[in-house]
Amino acid sequence: MNLHGENFIGARRASSSKRTFNAYAPAAGRALDPVFFEASAEEVDAACGLAGEAFFEYRRMDAFSRAGFLERIADEIEALGDLLIKRASMETALPEARLLGERGRTTGQLRMFAALLGEGSWVGARIDRAIPDRQPVPKPDLRRLLIALGPVAVFGASNFPFAYSVAGGDTASALAAGCPVVVKAHPAHPGASELVAEAIRRAVESTGMPEGVFSMVHGVGHEVGRALVRHSAIRAVGFTGSLRGGRALFDAAATRPDPIPVYAEMGSSNPVFLLPGALAERGDQIAAGLHASVTLGVGQFCTCPGLVIGIADESLGGFQAKLTEMIAGTPPGVMLSPGLLGNYQSGVERRESISNVAKAATAATPDTARTEAGAVVFATDAETFFRHEELNEEIFGPATMVVACASGEEMERVAESLEGHLTATVHGNDEDLRNYSRLIERLAEKAGRLIFNGYPTGVEVCPSMQHGGPYPATTDSRTSSVGSAAIERFARPVCYQNFPDHALPVELRDANTCGIWRLVDGELTKDDV
Repeated sequence: MNLHGENFIGARRASSSKRTFNAYAPAAGRALDPVFFEASAEEVDAACGLAGEAFFEYRRMDAFSRAGFLERIADEIEALGDLLIKRASMETALPEARLLGERGRTTGQLRMFAALLGEGSWVGARIDRAIPDRQPVPKPDLRRLLIALGPVAVFGASNFPFAYSVAGGDTASALAAGCPVVVKAHPAHPGASELVAEAIRRAVESTGMPEGVFSMVHGVGHEVGRALVRHSAIRAVGFTGSLRGGRALFDAAATRPDPIPVYAEMGSSNPVFLLPGALAERGDQIAAGLHASVTLGVGQFCTCPGLVIGIADESLGGFQAKLTEMIAGTPPGVMLSPGLLGNYQSGVERRESISNVAKAATAATPDTARTEAGAVVFATDAETFFRHEELNEEIFGPATMVVACASGEEMERVAESLEGHLTATVHGNDEDLRNYSRLIERLAEKAGRLIFNGYPTGVEVCPSMQHGGPYPATTDSRTSSVGSAAIERFARPVCYQNFPDHALPVELRDANTCGIWRLVDGELTKDDV
């Protein structure tokens, strides 16, 4: 398959803009063919307009048709074979084994949502039957369910060219909910994005979906993204990236005449708390696991543990010495793009400039011509951490910082001072859990996922997963971007009052022909009404 570098506007390709760019091979340090065309304002408008036109037809389709569409997308992505893996590896420097796993996660997500649609209970049907003779006033018949929100703009992520990009979790959950999608491809991997977009286009055609159910546009600057968010047809936004980028989209959406929700994942330092019992029992083991987590994928995961907090004593000293030794022996790794490398280097330099923050260890000197970065460990104390709010900020890459506390009470103060995070990890034993129960309670206020005696990297895609946390980790801590609950972001509730049975959505009719779970007069049942 030859790449054409054009935008996908429904079923047609478009390249009217004179603004172009190339993909970049970070491991080779060179540009890649072909030239890609940024979307013009007219092309963005056309893609959003088609999505608006497709919405009313697509949302009325039965759940099994939408499920078949998602399954066909998964099949078409797999049919791309090695071509997709090799192109993504060239554009990101990610190893092929990692990309094979990520492709499996991506197709697995699509099939998970297809199964969710097949079962059907996700609509949350609630039925309260009328009581016409109730005194002092009759009770009406009320029936409620979730319906699709409308066309969604999805922004691809740099660090997950499949799972958080063109056919990733935001796209899969939006399509499952009944929402057409316009994707802004990430410029770090436009070739892989084009291949996946073509797979989706083929799935649209072969399953008879309306043309505007999917489009994809390219853009390097901010113009394309702003135009998407401000377009009147777009009803929600899914984003994974930096705090600056996510906040800009959030603010743009809020200033529309009709504000829309932006579900943005914007980064996290994912604090790890080392409790005394666990640290004394297995400090070296924890250090080895943490080292593997920090350096996994050159630290380019939103769940990379960038903060480590413990009580200053001999055990913490031994842990830090082991972690320092391992980081110093870690070879540099190639980051996803020169831009990310530059941001990483700037973050490291800013942290080095703070008084009483020491660089405890750094990896071997990287080859910046190959976009390489070296892992870093910083060390400081709690009082310095309290004085410098910027130490809360994520450094996206293989960097972490050990914060030594004078006491357990001070460690709790660190927890209370934290901003919102995607995850918080606790290493402890049973006695630690009893002694530090207040700390656990504090962390539940600060993160969306709490991990015990593990490491935050690695996100299981399943119904119970929560991937989201208080601001600034995400813009809405009530939602998840991973797992089947992600569908709820792109749906809204509608209540039908006193409608005749035949005029109701099929999920709310007296006969439960869908066989779904419904809350009828306060009781969960699959029975007919």
